[in-house]
Amino acid sequence: MPKKIVLKGIPASTGIVKGKVKLVLNPFESSKMKEGNILVSEMTNPLYIPAISKAKGIITDAGGLLCHAAIIARELNIPCIVGTKEATRILKDDKEIEVDGTNGIIYEIYE
Repeated sequence: MPKKIVLKGIPASTGIVKGKVKLVLNPFESSKMKEGNILVSEMTNPLYIPAISKAKGIITDAGGLLCHAAIIARELNIPCIVGTKEATRILKDDKEIEVDGTNGIIYEIYE
């Protein structure tokens, strides 16, 4: 499938996964997450654990290598990209993407 780069950020947890975007803008929206979604948020904290537990990957607008999302992603061994600055603005719910947590690149997948 063809793909193009849509965002770059700080690679915080290695690996490459494909999945559907789910925007979770506060921890009370965690129920929106389905198993295998890619969690996209401004930032995470311990209240996001119900959403993170279903995520195949994590993308955040803010943060660095020692932020909550990065540490939890490494513990769970799922790809994570932080510090994108605009993931919550650019990525839309249910869009199929590829998260390259090794290089910090997010690809949009076209059918």
